Amino acid sequence: MTEIAKKRPEFRNINAFKDLTTYRMTAAAWTSILHRASGAILFLLLPLVIWFFDTSVSSEYSFERFTAAFSTGLYWVPGWLLKLVSLGLIWAYLHHLFAGVRHLIMDIDHHAVNKQFGKTSGLTVITLSVALTLLLGAKLFGLY
Repeated sequence: MTEIAKKRPEFRNINAFKDLTTYRMTAAAWTSILHRASGAILFLLLPLVIWFFDTSVSSEYSFERFTAAFSTGLYWVPGWLLKLVSLGLIWAYLHHLFAGVRHLIMDIDHHAVNKQFGKTSGLTVITLSVALTLLLGAKLFGLY
């Protein structure tokens, strides 16, 4: 090999204590990580979601019990904690939905797989999911 040939880049292992604290992730990276986290939350809390649904549609009595659980609590779980868990489920669902649509767009239109689309779509997903979560959370906590 001649000296004129360019030197190839040298890659090294990442030091978790030194490098990860200074690494700045992009919006697309945050969206991807949060998409996986929201999917895990939805999967782990699926029994609670099924119980919520079953209790709310079984009968009028069970619906009243369901709505009362959010104000007075349920057994040893206070009502505000049920509301917070529900708010987390709302965010997980919305973020997973919007990020999934983003991935579908990138799968369908291969021209959309570029740096600019990743940045704008990542910011859009995060903004929409947080904004709608705040709006629905205000309704859940009785602000309007």
